[in-house]
Amino acid sequence: MAYNLLKGKKGIIFGALNEQSIAWKVAQRCVAEGAEIVLTNSPLALRMGELNKLAEECNAPVIPADVTSNEDVTNLITKSMEHFGGGVDFILHSIGMSVNVRKNIHYTENNYEFTHKGFDISALSFHRVMQIAMKLDAVNEWGSILALTYIAAQRVFPDYNDMADNKAYLESIARNFGYQYGVKKHVRVNTISQSPTRTTAGNGVKGFDGFVNYAEKMSPLGNADADQCADYVVTLFSDLTRMVTMQNLFHDGGFSFTGVTQSVIEQMEK
Repeated sequence: MAYNLLKGKKGIIFGALNEQSIAWKVAQRCVAEGAEIVLTNSPLALRMGELNKLAEECNAPVIPADVTSNEDVTNLITKSMEHFGGGVDFILHSIGMSVNVRKNIHYTENNYEFTHKGFDISALSFHRVMQIAMKLDAVNEWGSILALTYIAAQRVFPDYNDMADNKAYLESIARNFGYQYGVKKHVRVNTISQSPTRTTAGNGVKGFDGFVNYAEKMSPLGNADADQCADYVVTLFSDLTRMVTMQNLFHDGGFSFTGVTQSVIEQMEK
């Protein structure tokens, strides 16, 4: 069911790769709620993924951008403003990558060149996008900017590796840039800490099935899926949440505030 929560709004969606992607679901939901969007991903991801399929469905242009490049991000935002004939009302940052995770390098043995690359793509890119958007005056007053994160930013999940560090920095950027953007133009900046979700990136984490199963047993409501996350994102892009900013918002079925559940106790006693 659609509620026209984003009627007349315009936005940029980073990170949709295929139908498993949370960003893919968000794009569909935003359009269903009345928004117009621009889709973007790295040139490599565009070759590997299925973004043109989503673009056709959403009647949205695709503008490639390497988020580690100031030039690419500037081009993306400039062309998006030209396409819309003005500023945007929302931006979703749904980007994460760790070479250390992909190559199964243990956290204590991280290759620092790989660490720097993952840090730049997964976290620093959020600052870069907002810095350039602010310089270009690209986000309309009372706009909303979101990034996706995970509770490993605050709790130890050994196999999440250096992505945990990246997510911790991502959340810090949201707070600090959120203050600056709020003062300057009433733009709100938040992160959503989502349940473990079966995306292409998630499936690359060692022991991911264990993550999912454990979180399901530890969450009073169960794990939130990608479609439910898209619903939540839409509310945060809408005018109904104008006074929510600088927050890390848990969307995890209650996992983040549950010490232990009966099902976990029973499992341990077997």
